[in-house]
Amino acid sequence: MNELLIIADPELMAERGRWLETLGEERRLSAHTLNAYERDTRQFLTFLTGHLGGPATIEDIHALRPADFRGFLAARRKDGAGARSLGRNLAGLRSLLRYLEKKGLVNAAGAAAVRSPKQPKSLPKPLSDTQAITVVSDEAQMHDEPWIAARDTAVLTLLYGCGLRISEALDLTPEDVRPGATALRITGKGNKTRLVPLLPIVVEAVERYRALCPYHLDAGTPLFRGARGGKLQPGIIQRGMQKLRGAFGLPDTATPHALRHSFATHLLAGGGDLRTIQELLGHASLSTTQVYTGVDSSRLLEVYDRAHPRA
Repeated sequence: MNELLIIADPELMAERGRWLETLGEERRLSAHTLNAYERDTRQFLTFLTGHLGGPATIEDIHALRPADFRGFLAARRKDGAGARSLGRNLAGLRSLLRYLEKKGLVNAAGAAAVRSPKQPKSLPKPLSDTQAITVVSDEAQMHDEPWIAARDTAVLTLLYGCGLRISEALDLTPEDVRPGATALRITGKGNKTRLVPLLPIVVEAVERYRALCPYHLDAGTPLFRGARGGKLQPGIIQRGMQKLRGAFGLPDTATPHALRHSFATHLLAGGGDLRTIQELLGHASLSTTQVYTGVDSSRLLEVYDRAHPRA
């Protein structure tokens, strides 16, 4: 890669190039992530050029202390970088230093000792009750093929009716959802298993899809299929949701995952307790589930502001 400025010693630049190649070839990181890591480390080496008074060498990297990394983060913050950008900056640097450390070239302890910037907490953005029900209705699906429309309805109904992650819904097999079933066993993050109640309307949506699906759904194979018979990919559902946003004037935050947020928020608004919702979502920590209390409070205030005569 051509550099407009000499930002590091040629040996260090060569090792950086090999690290980026390793990330792409062995770890198969996306082009977007690779570009971000390239940019982050370039910014750091440019900072070091001014900090050290000349292009950094591998020996300079080996001698860096936590204060040097904090100085870089402070300079980035002064330039307007937010907490998320700073966190990614630090992640990229740590990855490069771990690579160099494995080759016996540097000690990565300096970067490891720097605490990542605290990330701002953003509230989940659920759909309203009416929006969620519209999205999961048969009439909302815009497909010429009836079985594909029924498939998308079934997937979206699972997300909203059971609070599943999209990956969890697409990992289901035919035997997971049987006629008359009242619960669904889901293996989520960290191989943690949970039981989720199955509403009759969810089972009905899946059964409509199965009746129309042109492919034989053998036990142990994916329940939801793409147009050519392979396992349905998340991008198909995400693009379908994008069309629904345009058709019904929904906000950009109306994604498949927003249906999971809607499941939790609407349960809480209806009187559900946090512990139960935590179990249904498969959250390891109650603190993760508590974010929905903020969503519910925000909605209550919005209703108050709109409806109270003295608001």
